[in-house]
Amino acid sequence: MRVVIAGQGYVGLPLAVRAAEVGHTVVGYDVDERRIKRLAVGESYVEDIPGARLQPLLDSGAYLPSADPSDVAGFDLAVITVPTPLRDGAPDLSYIEASAQLLSRHLRPGATVVLESTTYPGTTEELLAPLLEEGSGLRAGADFHLGYSPERIDPGNPQWRLENTPKVVSGTTPEGLATVDAFYGQLVERTVPVSSCKEAELTKLLENTFRHVNIALVNELAMFAHDLGIDVWEAIDAASTKPFGYLRFTPGPGVGGHCLPIDPSYLSWRVERTLGRSFRFVELANDVNSHMPDYVVQRLTEALNERRRSVNGSRVLVLGLAYKKNTGDARETPAARVVELLTRMGAEVRAADPHVVAGVHVAEPAVPGQRTASPDHEGDPLATVRRVEATPEELAAADAVVLLADHDEFDYPGITEHARYVLDCRRRLTGAAVEVL
Repeated sequence: MRVVIAGQGYVGLPLAVRAAEVGHTVVGYDVDERRIKRLAVGESYVEDIPGARLQPLLDSGAYLPSADPSDVAGFDLAVITVPTPLRDGAPDLSYIEASAQLLSRHLRPGATVVLESTTYPGTTEELLAPLLEEGSGLRAGADFHLGYSPERIDPGNPQWRLENTPKVVSGTTPEGLATVDAFYGQLVERTVPVSSCKEAELTKLLENTFRHVNIALVNELAMFAHDLGIDVWEAIDAASTKPFGYLRFTPGPGVGGHCLPIDPSYLSWRVERTLGRSFRFVELANDVNSHMPDYVVQRLTEALNERRRSVNGSRVLVLGLAYKKNTGDARETPAARVVELLTRMGAEVRAADPHVVAGVHVAEPAVPGQRTASPDHEGDPLATVRRVEATPEELAAADAVVLLADHDEFDYPGITEHARYVLDCRRRLTGAAVEVL
């Protein structure tokens, strides 16, 4: 088939590459021309897709990265993998809307459109379908197929990749479900069909809300345990030996990526708007997790005070700017808030991260027809923080070191050997100068 993947970010690029590898002719569409230029020369900005995997597909013509809307024409199946951010607490679906308007101009009878972007239950049928129908003059379910399949990409996870992660699939009609299931069945080892798009949309929100709430639980426990003089990590280790009724979650400096800081709020927003009721678990989890970077700075302030130092004028080395280990994904990373607070308090902040490139973030696809964000990243604390390598000299010169993302590339014995004080937010270090979150 001729397949169009709208959006070439952490979700869209792996999907486009995989679809091309199994034999489809794929157009990877994105309005960010800088991104398209990099892809066109075989340069991948998504670590899970090395250039060596990309180049053969470019050479054979199986994969065409494009910012030209005319290249969308003639598709048999299109997948929308654009971001769905929050704006003032409400879902921003403008990326989906713009993609739908583009695809509708090229929609033909018998074609299929699939939404993968995380959103509230009802989006596929109540928003996407009318937009496609209006722009094409065709009817969803009768003239073209429509479905939803939630993305389950975990950047930097070598064990669970697109190919071996079960894929939930749905359609607005039985025929639509069969078409969507057949497409993804070529890409992944196992598909999981569900009865409607709303169940599939809720599935994604359930997965992320479950993680969000449980991470908030252990984060709040970590704060209380510290004040009570209890080692919460030892308690977590002990609880993890129970073979039933318990799943391990660990504390951290906050949550990041697109999923946890944003997706559960979609469900909360939908419940409040439709039912007039609050989703209290999500609201509590949002409150706890969003304030964890503040707690990290509070703990660091207390530690410096104990050493007769103030934050103002202290040199602080932040290790890890990504939201999780072994990835360059800095979307919604708690490190941005930590850096911002420390800088505002007068600290001389330096940062080391072998994955997050200085001054460059893997921005999500912009809305078609709109200009992309300036590369200067005005107002972004990660774009302006001084970048260094975690050398023995940098470690020794810092009044405090904060480990936020525990990338495997860091020299952990060297950190404990040279650093005067370390606040370890990931429990990766031990030593007399190390304090664990």
